[in-house]
Amino acid sequence: MEPEILATHDGFVVRRTVEEDWAEVRALRLEMLDDTPLAYLETTEHARGRRERDWRERAREGSSPEAITAVAITADGRWVASMTSKIPLGMRRPYLLGVYVAPGFRGSGGVTDAVLAEIERWAAERGDVLMLDVHERNDRARAAYRKRGWVETGHTFPYPLAAGGLEVEMLKPLR
Repeated sequence: MEPEILATHDGFVVRRTVEEDWAEVRALRLEMLDDTPLAYLETTEHARGRRERDWRERAREGSSPEAITAVAITADGRWVASMTSKIPLGMRRPYLLGVYVAPGFRGSGGVTDAVLAEIERWAAERGDVLMLDVHERNDRARAAYRKRGWVETGHTFPYPLAAGGLEVEMLKPLR
């Protein structure tokens, strides 16, 4: 299956993942887990234990009607960002999950906003707000979300990978 190109920018493209991307999806997931372990509800050890078929499924889901995984890929083929959105089982609103932008591409380079714009476009077809959960100590991410119009809802819940931490719920109106 050919990946759907969502947007072309100066120096990178934003597109959806397909099953054939499984090795790149795996590599980027391991990079993100190593970079900011508390940002994801998975450990590097757990991710390394996943089978190829699990990675293929994850990559394939990025182009399914039920979910989107948008990635930014530079002109030289380097995967530098990934974001996923779907409506989790039992929920009514789209959620933003697995947000990662490689350190050299964070900030004002446009990668974050370009990938997020595609996620928001997809989510707006499915609801009027986009939700996410972020670790209370992930100040960099919380500030980046606030800068882009996200607000904290006041809801928190325990961070499942370590006692004592909290996940903070945020939302962004899409309309």
